[in-house]
Amino acid sequence: MSEQTSALQFPCQFPIKAMGENYFELDLHVVEIIRRHVGDIHEGAVQSRPSKGGKYIAITVTITATSKQQLDAIYQDLTDSPLILMAL
Repeated sequence: MSEQTSALQFPCQFPIKAMGENYFELDLHVVEIIRRHVGDIHEGAVQSRPSKGGKYIAITVTITATSKQQLDAIYQDLTDSPLILMAL
């Protein structure tokens, strides 16, 4: 799908969510992966929420996305990480 036919218009604010076991530095790991593709992550852009039982944690990082290719690369790197169970 080309950027012209994408429902998104770039640049745009885009939340990326990654989930994994509640490892105490999972948020830093997720941010490190996303930083490979994004110039800067603004203060307040990272939120985390533990699961009801506390075994898992969801990390949401809101970025300024510049292209579908950028988002595809971020999701590929997240899903390639053994610490990330799911990326949305």
